[in-house]
Amino acid sequence: MKKYLMTLVKYLKPLYFTYFLFGTLLVNILKFLILPEDNLILFVSFGGKKFDDSPRMIYEKMIQDPRFDRYELVWAFHEPSNFDIPRGKAIKTDSFQYYLTALKARSWITNSTVERGLNFKGRRTFYFNTWHGTPIKKMGADLLQSDKPVKRKAQWGVDVMAAQSTYESAVCSQAFQLDKEKFFVCGLPRNDDLVNVAEETQQAMKKKIGIPLDKKVILYAPTYREYERDSNFNCVLDPSIHFGNWKKELGNEYVVLLRAHYEVAKVLNIETDDEFVFNVSDYPVLNDLMIASDLLISDYSSIYFDYSILNKPMICYAYDYEKYADKRGLYFDIRESLPGGSISEGELLHLVKNLPYQESLDLVRAFREKYVESYGNATTASVDKIFENIALVEESSIQPVE
Repeated sequence: MKKYLMTLVKYLKPLYFTYFLFGTLLVNILKFLILPEDNLILFVSFGGKKFDDSPRMIYEKMIQDPRFDRYELVWAFHEPSNFDIPRGKAIKTDSFQYYLTALKARSWITNSTVERGLNFKGRRTFYFNTWHGTPIKKMGADLLQSDKPVKRKAQWGVDVMAAQSTYESAVCSQAFQLDKEKFFVCGLPRNDDLVNVAEETQQAMKKKIGIPLDKKVILYAPTYREYERDSNFNCVLDPSIHFGNWKKELGNEYVVLLRAHYEVAKVLNIETDDEFVFNVSDYPVLNDLMIASDLLISDYSSIYFDYSILNKPMICYAYDYEKYADKRGLYFDIRESLPGGSISEGELLHLVKNLPYQESLDLVRAFREKYVESYGNATTASVDKIFENIALVEESSIQPVE
């Protein structure tokens, strides 16, 4: 029920504006009634859904870094009891404790937002945002007003946002209404593990996931279509594919890992076959799936940018390109960068079976050089940047002893 109500608030203008105005006012009044805590850091991943992605990489680096020994590290989740985190404390999102913690915190670290659709920030908070991928599809201020949620994606209070490239900085600066000077081109911490992956590591990941070791692995990771929803406002995924055909054409040599976007993972309209198609939409670590696979198939997802670091083939399956470009909007035509494009299912399967390997790798390298300028050391760079900024204020507040 709560999820349904939050979705209504997100998509119905009168409800959202009421929530935004009164919620923002109340939280900002509360801000001046509490004292900031200089040793408190708040982590939020995908709005409280997960314990993963770049915030987790930063967190795991911090708990090994003696500079952060005296800091209290807090994670916010929709369901705190579902997560067991080392050292840190877990609290529930949308609770009074959550807003109190957010206002007290010396730093926020997130890959999405912390404000829960409101506009507030702690009096001494340093806001570090990694976001969760380089965009192909339009976001925030760039979305058509008629097709976007009421909730704006402006990142009002962000002090530093990590990025993989100048392309990403330029796009996100416009979409999130942020000064370009606030972008830190260091790569995404979540992608550090994708550099120089050995074949032994790939086999180990296959074993960990529980898929055949003697088959090639296709990772199929389509994004969601926010304009395709059921009666409960859930996004649905009903792509133009028939896995029975895939198994018939590819089953002797391949298996498929189906990774649906979290917006549609709970309401998949796809039948899977345990011997050929493995539904890994709820698998907790996306990097494991990318490392285990030999080939990526996607459409308009930011996974392309991350996967390109692995130097493996990628295919674009944009079967609904014209509709998606019209309904959502795109920053560039992904079909011009990779094999595939607006092809039929039959053409896709033929391409998989006859993919010119070296030529496809050349396209991946060109794609990476253009869109992923920095990778491999983002976690360390991010942790250093955060400490540098939260320590500066602390040092400036210390009065010299006479």
